[in-house]
Amino acid sequence: MNKQLTKAEEQIMHVLWDLEEASVKEVIDKLPKPKPAYNTVSTIIRILENKEFVAHKAVGRGFIYYPIIDKETYSNQSLHKLMNGYFNGSFKSMVSFFVKENKMDVTELESILKEVNKGK
Repeated sequence: MNKQLTKAEEQIMHVLWDLEEASVKEVIDKLPKPKPAYNTVSTIIRILENKEFVAHKAVGRGFIYYPIIDKETYSNQSLHKLMNGYFNGSFKSMVSFFVKENKMDVTELESILKEVNKGK
């Protein structure tokens, strides 16, 4: 998987990741106001299906949509793209940038490193 999502597509994916499966109406219900039109959300979900992020199952006369790419997989891919695009592939440079920009203290950095090491 090496596909990027638009901001609108990513917003829909976050709703589907949270709900695990939903109709278009249920997705719209979870979106902030002003609510987008039904057809807009339906079109974005079809685009997500074409990009192979979402699949559907027929329920009655409608469809229930569910993610087929998990949030962690997408997050990791996005992080690698960010690291490669802006930090020459250097994790150290990326972390250093965020520590400086966010004025992070040692305790916060240690906490992050513990989380990173858990995933190994």
